[in-house]
Amino acid sequence: PLGIPNAPAFQKEVLLAVLKLLEVPEGPVLEDFPEDVPVSGQHPTVLACPINISIEDTVGGTETERLCTAFKNEIISMRPWYDMAVKKRARTTVGVSGLDLAAIGEFICAFNKDNLPENPRQDISLANELRFTVEDLKAYYFEAVITQPGMEVSSARPLLDWFWRNTVAGKTLLAVGEVCAESEDESLQRIGNGLIANSKAVSSRN
Repeated sequence: PLGIPNAPAFQKEVLLAVLKLLEVPEGPVLEDFPEDVPVSGQHPTVLACPINISIEDTVGGTETERLCTAFKNEIISMRPWYDMAVKKRARTTVGVSGLDLAAIGEFICAFNKDNLPENPRQDISLANELRFTVEDLKAYYFEAVITQPGMEVSSARPLLDWFWRNTVAGKTLLAVGEVCAESEDESLQRIGNGLIANSKAVSSRN
């Protein structure tokens, strides 16, 4: 979200815009930054997922159940790479949702069932907890994939393209977005439409 490394002017603009949102009298607040991320002069990065989970290889249950099973298996399979990333950097950005990795999978999958899930937190709304959980999930995948040997990413675009096009997590969030977009809760609608828009934005660059 802050663009490429070594672009302090752009990063300062983003941070100032974020702080400006604190002046908004009511929430929730969801704003798009009006400028595109500066393009790196380096060659584009092609990411390769360290694991390969296929929905088609998952047997039993409905299509939604197979998607959820594949999604949970993918989360588990990414764990060694994520642990390596945490050890290497001695930090992680995962944790804002307050859920552990198993609970993240369960919580997100629950949106694809007949009824909306219970909110695991009482201090924030269900919509905000979903938003935080989605951010945790993406951070988990991003930190895991870029820890592969020789992997250097100079902008957010290859990470987003890889996540939405090539992971079961991306397909699962698109399904969740479609459910939330039909919700009576306006906050969930906004999040759902945002997930759908992110997926379509990546698809439009094919």
